[in-house]
Amino acid sequence: MIRLKQPLLLSAQSGNVASPLFAPAAAASSQQRRASSKAGSRVRTCRISCASTEEAMGVSTSVTTKERNLTVTAIVTAQKPTSMYVSRGLDDLQDLFGKTLLLELVSSELDPNTGREREKVKGFAHMTLKEGTYEAKMSVPESFGPVGAVMVENEHHREMFIKNIKLITGGDESTAITFDVASWVHSKFDNPEPRVFFTIKSYLPSQTPPGIEALRKKELETLRGDGQGERKFHERIYDYDTYNDLGDPDKNIDHRRPVIGGKEHPYPRRCRTGRPKTIIDSETEKRSSPVYVPRDEQFSDIKGQTFSATTLRSGLHAILPALSPLLNNSRCFPHFPAIDALYSDGIPLPVDASTSFNIINDVIPRVVQIIEDTTDHVLRFEVPHMVERDRFSWFRDEEFARQTLAGLNPICIRLLTEFPIVSKLDPEVYGPPESALTKELLEMMMNGLMTVEEALEKKRLFMLDYHDVFLPYVHKVRELPDRTLYGSRTIFFLGKEGTLMPLAIELTRPQSPTKPQWKRAFTHGPDATESWLWKLAKAHVLTHDTGYHQLVSHWLRTHASVEPYIIATNRQLSRMHPVHRLLHPHFRYTMEINALARESLINADGIIEEAFWPGRYSIELCSVAYDATWQFNTEALPEDLISRGLAVRQDDGELELTIKDYPYGNDGLLIWNCIKQWASDYIAFYYKSDEDVTDDQELQAWWEEVRTKGHADKKDEPWWPVCDSKDNLAQILSTIMWVTSGHHAAVNFGQYHFGGYFPNRPTVVRKNIPVEENRDDEMKKFMARPEEVLLQSLPSQMQAIKVMATLDILSSHSPDEEYMGEYAEPAWLAEPIVKAAFEKFSGRLKEVEGAIDERNNNPENKNRCGAGIVPYELLKPFSEPGVTGRGIPNSISI
Repeated sequence: MIRLKQPLLLSAQSGNVASPLFAPAAAASSQQRRASSKAGSRVRTCRISCASTEEAMGVSTSVTTKERNLTVTAIVTAQKPTSMYVSRGLDDLQDLFGKTLLLELVSSELDPNTGREREKVKGFAHMTLKEGTYEAKMSVPESFGPVGAVMVENEHHREMFIKNIKLITGGDESTAITFDVASWVHSKFDNPEPRVFFTIKSYLPSQTPPGIEALRKKELETLRGDGQGERKFHERIYDYDTYNDLGDPDKNIDHRRPVIGGKEHPYPRRCRTGRPKTIIDSETEKRSSPVYVPRDEQFSDIKGQTFSATTLRSGLHAILPALSPLLNNSRCFPHFPAIDALYSDGIPLPVDASTSFNIINDVIPRVVQIIEDTTDHVLRFEVPHMVERDRFSWFRDEEFARQTLAGLNPICIRLLTEFPIVSKLDPEVYGPPESALTKELLEMMMNGLMTVEEALEKKRLFMLDYHDVFLPYVHKVRELPDRTLYGSRTIFFLGKEGTLMPLAIELTRPQSPTKPQWKRAFTHGPDATESWLWKLAKAHVLTHDTGYHQLVSHWLRTHASVEPYIIATNRQLSRMHPVHRLLHPHFRYTMEINALARESLINADGIIEEAFWPGRYSIELCSVAYDATWQFNTEALPEDLISRGLAVRQDDGELELTIKDYPYGNDGLLIWNCIKQWASDYIAFYYKSDEDVTDDQELQAWWEEVRTKGHADKKDEPWWPVCDSKDNLAQILSTIMWVTSGHHAAVNFGQYHFGGYFPNRPTVVRKNIPVEENRDDEMKKFMARPEEVLLQSLPSQMQAIKVMATLDILSSHSPDEEYMGEYAEPAWLAEPIVKAAFEKFSGRLKEVEGAIDERNNNPENKNRCGAGIVPYELLKPFSEPGVTGRGIPNSISI
């Protein structure tokens, strides 16, 4: 069943027009409308001879000197104040005197006598007996024409959240229309300019009713601001800036970080906050908390209670110091049963941590639990789904390979197409470019089934490649305490059963002024020593994959890259624009989440730097990946699969997957096709020809700004699509919608399921592999206790618990989550054809749910069905609240 966000009466909008005030304005070109307005002012007798046409447009045909007025009742539904504040008493008095909100009705039509905008009709709304409801009575001339907008001035001293405004003529509910507001309205004491809310009918710029044409342009100018000053929290100004606020050198010189965004460190832009610069570094913006985002981008009350700055900052940072005596930051787990105890016995919290317990229990109640029959509290984690099904699966090669296709980061594996493998880095700097993965080694590990050449031809070899991207950072990371790094390559072989098997891992340390290059290939050898070295090599690769996933697959390709789309949409596309209304649900909460990430996750000494191997180089490395790999065109799922060699486009346009049982690819294409069809149907309704696309000035300005300002460091790249046709526009919009929904869901909501048991996805490896230096003491220790060496290499107790608690938060769906295909925007329901297209979209997504269930229960799909295997559900569209490992929200909402 499709759900509607706000109550909506559509009788007047959908053709059942009982009052000319609420008739939809005719969609004509601006030139035609200006001509008709001038004609109307020159030849007034035409208003009688053309009576039938005028009545259809909702314009009065009366020529009497005294015009009849209609009584219009405006009912405003608002959210009641959530707390007391200094001026609450004054506001309550205003309510008593009926001075809460000043409403102004704006006609869609120009005055036929003057050719100018009609005079607005004003009225004060007063509080009613129904809490949160305000009502105004207004006398409106019958010839006023369709109401195209309502302007609201908030007389309170504090902002108000208005849900909707309903206009009723003469007490006849059948004439009512609802203006979907769903927005915070600032106090006039903060900003005297009233807010404007347009009709739910969408218009291309050239079709804008003449009476609200100027208002449409003025509203966009307001949202752009002037690029000056520090932003205030009641404002709704969207502008661009670089990531220049991650460090705090005034507080700690070691917290100084480079500006990310620009020629030296290319990156997408963030929302400008305009804070002053630090004293020590004139390029760095002063940090503050909370961080400004435009008011309508902030969390709802429900979302704020379940996920807020308190969650990541106050909650975790309050409880971890209390645990520090129990969890030494450098201490490893003594044995694997100690890790298992985190999920069974838990860690008793100190008595003096009761306050910390209350804080963290509010935000992650699944983690902190009360011991039965006592009042004692323990930090005890839920058993991740993967370990619950098979506690030893993480140790096996089969699962290591399977998760590259159906795990948390299934978007990095690619087809191996060239051999021998050669680095593209400068050999003068990094050492010999040839790989240690030789033809002889790979053929030996394939047990003589085929030669490397045959395997390449048959598309049987695949690679996880973190060699060139990480090698420049190896020596830098090794200077950080308790961390190490290699460049790595992992080769997989596709067996006839459709599953992958890892053949070999290469680890490389580049040359330095004092040491030559070191590299070695590891395989699951025939003896205990080689077998344990293989396990250690896998741990390094998993760490590389985990860091790349969090920084690039997740943060960069969804959160960071989407923020410019949000800024450009609000700056260049009117809220009446159909493309704005299509994309708006896909941008919900993203800017607030990103601001919180800059505050507590990706900042200097934030959770990512403390617990993930790149440390202080995290976002700098992310910039390197953006520069080297990010392309808008390949963010579309089909193009991404093709670029990685995981799919081939057939003559009929359909994709054929290189690996038939590729859960992310299979399910992702189902979701992509649903999105693409919905976007195409939607665009076809509003744009009748390709010329309509190229003639849309707002749309062209939007796409130009996405490229030249939002992703300014890549503005000259040749791969940007051209927004010159309906097909290209549908592809552009589908790409944005896919990234914000399916892509993000696939890499986010399985974080606790796959990473909650940290040996499966370690965030840091703290020791070099013993054979690198081949020191006698290290080798002796390794030969005697290889398991202990592995445990000492994995994250410390403090790092592990911090990451596990964070992943639990990040994997959770809020109670007010909005899943794709679940909620219909009022503007979509206002047009029967668009409504029908959305209903088809919603229905197709429900069919996808069933198709995924069938695939997960099919024993032939060995990458998603088998003994102890977690079914692949990350791209199932719908979910309940909490950590479920399924569900596709419209937006990047966590």
